[in-house]
Amino acid sequence: MNFALLITVLLTAITLVVAAYIVAKLIGPRSYAKVKGEPYESGIPTRGSSWLPVSVGFYLFAILFLMFDVETLFLYPWAVVVKEFGAAALLSIGFFLVVLVLGLAYAWRKGDLEWK
Repeated sequence: MNFALLITVLLTAITLVVAAYIVAKLIGPRSYAKVKGEPYESGIPTRGSSWLPVSVGFYLFAILFLMFDVETLFLYPWAVVVKEFGAAALLSIGFFLVVLVLGLAYAWRKGDLEWK
């Protein structure tokens, strides 16, 4: 592997991120008003505490969504190169899908996909 290329790519990435951060700090709008630090929704001031308990079901549902979203990300590159790898690619993606379906079945059986 060409380490000079790797170092060049990393330094370029770091430079671009730092440059974007500096430009955003220099030309970005600033507001130091007291109201900016207050929590609100739709411009309506809150009544009571804004720190309300949130059901764990929301987090679990989000994690399941991300899991299947990542599955889609893996399926696209696989579909592009499946002809080159033949049966090995078919077996590997089959195993991948079986694991995902088992995870979905487990979550479904536990009742984690139902809004309670």
